[in-house]
Amino acid sequence: MRFFFVLILSLCFTWEICAQNETNSSYEPSPLFESDEIFEIKLKGDIRKLFNDRKENAKYHPIVFSYEINNQHHSIDIRVKTRGHFRKMRVNCAIPPLLLNFDTLPDLAQTIFKGQNKLKLVTTCVDEKFVVQEYLVYKIYQLITEKSFRVRLVKVIFEDINRNKIRNTSYGILLEDQDNMAVRNSSAIRKQLQVNPETIDKVYFLKMSVFQFLIGNTDWSIQYLHNIKILNSENNSSLYAVPYDFDMSGIVNTPYAAPAEALQLSSVRDRRYRGYCLDDMSEFESTFQLFNELKKEIYAIYENNTILDKAYKKNTLKYLDRFYEIINDKKLSKREFRYPCNPNGTGNIVIQGLKKYKQEDKKNSDK
Repeated sequence: MRFFFVLILSLCFTWEICAQNETNSSYEPSPLFESDEIFEIKLKGDIRKLFNDRKENAKYHPIVFSYEINNQHHSIDIRVKTRGHFRKMRVNCAIPPLLLNFDTLPDLAQTIFKGQNKLKLVTTCVDEKFVVQEYLVYKIYQLITEKSFRVRLVKVIFEDINRNKIRNTSYGILLEDQDNMAVRNSSAIRKQLQVNPETIDKVYFLKMSVFQFLIGNTDWSIQYLHNIKILNSENNSSLYAVPYDFDMSGIVNTPYAAPAEALQLSSVRDRRYRGYCLDDMSEFESTFQLFNELKKEIYAIYENNTILDKAYKKNTLKYLDRFYEIINDKKLSKREFRYPCNPNGTGNIVIQGLKKYKQEDKKNSDK
C-alpha cells in the first residue's frame, strides 16, 4: 500500500551556514560512500530460500558476499534477510529489498566496507532503470543537506548454489546505515511514533518538505515514521526529519506508484505540498533561495549522467523546470504551498497507511 502523511517543513537560511555546522567533525568518513564509482557485488548462497522468506519476522540466511575493486578480490561470509513493506511483497517485486549484516567483521578493516555493520540493499523490482532513477534522488538531497542518507550504486549478481543458477546482473543501491548517518550528524535515531510535525526543526523541515514537493513525493509521514527517520541532536536536543525510499515519487515514476485516493491526485507526477499551513509566504523565501542556488547542481545530476536514457532525462528536466517555475512565481507558489491552509482541500489529511498496511499484510499471511 502507499502511505501519505502530513509533515512539517524545515530549511537552512543559507547553504554555506548549513554545510559548515551539520556534520560531526570527529566522525570518520566511510570509504564506501566517498566515491560514486560503480562496482560489482555478488551474493552467493541459497538465494531461492532467501527470496521466499518474506514474512514480517524474516530470518537471516548465510551468504557469501564478494566484490572486486581496484583489481582486488574480496570474499566475506555475512548474513542476509529480506526487509521492507511494499517492495517486500511478492506480488509487487520478484526480488525483495535486503538487509546485509556484516556483524562488524574484523576482515572489513582493510576494505571499503570498513566500519559497516548493517547495510540496506535496494534491489531491482521491475526494471533496473528505476533503481538508478531513485539513486539520483538521494544524490539531490545530499546537495541540500548533510542530514541525509549516503548511497552507492552497485551492480548486483545473485548466485544460487543449490540450483546452479545466476541471475542477470542488475543495479542496486547500498544505503548508509541509519545509526552511522545519525552519528555523522552528532545525533541519535528517535523511534517515537505520533511526533507532532511542528516539533521538528523548522529550518530543516522546510528543506525536506520542499524537496519532497520537487520530486513529487507524498509517500512519507512524520507521525508514523513512514519513509522518515527522526534525528535527535546531541548538541541542542533539536529534532530533524531525514527522508528515504523515493520509489513512489513522480520523478522516479515506477509503474506501481500511485497516489493515495484521499489526496485526489490523478498521478504521482502531480505535485502536492504536504506540509502544515503557513499563512505567511515570506517564510518560504529562504527555502526557495536555497533551491535556486542549487539549481545548476541539481540539473547536472541528470544532464551529466551517462546511464539514463535520453527520453527519461528530457522528461525529468521538464519536470524540474515546472518546479522552478512554481517557486519563482508568487501566484503559483502561493497556490501550491498554501494549499494546506485550505479547509476544503486534502492538504491536512493524515492517512494512517502504516496501520492499514499491517492489517492487510496479516490478512494475506493468514490465507
